[in-house]
Amino acid sequence: MKLNEISDNPGALKIRKRVGRGIGSGKGKTAGRGVKGQKARTGVAVKGFEGGQMPMHRRLPKRGFRSHFPRDLNEVNLDRIQVAIDAGKLAGGKPIDVAALVESGVCRSARGGVKLLGRGELKAKLAFEVAGASKSAVAAVEKAGGSVKILTQEAPAA
Repeated sequence: MKLNEISDNPGALKIRKRVGRGIGSGKGKTAGRGVKGQKARTGVAVKGFEGGQMPMHRRLPKRGFRSHFPRDLNEVNLDRIQVAIDAGKLAGGKPIDVAALVESGVCRSARGGVKLLGRGELKAKLAFEVAGASKSAVAAVEKAGGSVKILTQEAPAA
């Protein structure tokens, strides 16, 4: 094999059709663009344009809100914590925070913190230090004789 014998596989390159080169070519005059108007001109891509009618994306009402600073929290229910305590992975001697939950395998990673949710029942007396907690979770922890401390989070500099 020599350098002058190297070539692409057959069909690898598509031959470009030369347009606008006379009526005999079959692609002359309007060059396959139809006739006149905005779309016959070069460099036009009108997305969402409906011929002057109010476009669909402007007819529909705006809904919802998306925060610029969302909190990405692990949501942990009380029954998951009770399972970890029963398995001996969590101990009630020291405050339970994100690091303790990650170490015990209840959470996979720390992310933005932990939010405690109230599904399930807690039997052990525990002290939690978490980023957030539902009212039912706080009530269940206090009923078991524990406490919940909500850690304050500084607002990001805008």
